[in-house]
Amino acid sequence: MRKEISAGAVVFYQKGNKREYLLLNYLGGHWDFPKGHLEIYESPDKTALREIKEETGLDVKLIKGFEKNSIYHFRHRNEFIIKEVIFYLAQAKDQKVILSDEHKGYVWLPYIQAFKLITFNKDILRSANKFLNLYLQRNGS
Repeated sequence: MRKEISAGAVVFYQKGNKREYLLLNYLGGHWDFPKGHLEIYESPDKTALREIKEETGLDVKLIKGFEKNSIYHFRHRNEFIIKEVIFYLAQAKDQKVILSDEHKGYVWLPYIQAFKLITFNKDILRSANKFLNLYLQRNGS
């Protein structure tokens, strides 16, 4: 049994009242958020920023106060792996994605459509959307 730790983020873009979330289509066929393995001596938040840049080319700002963990397990080449992913909330400055070769595609979608499309981590998306609604109310945005 092996344990892996990754970090990523729920990436959103907002202009006025219009908010869209970024989903990536992974080579395995599922839709999820940008994420990747922690490098040695790298903090989870730095990993999330690095992975977003590598996978999408986007410059983002992490929104303070949102951090959610997802823990799941799977088998890879007859080895049982427990995976923990630490998710943050990240605001993109624009929607100009330069997709890495780790993915087949991407899409920006409003919450309801993103919730329907995402394969895993629906609870993370739901929590991020709720957090963002409260955050923007409190901060007058």
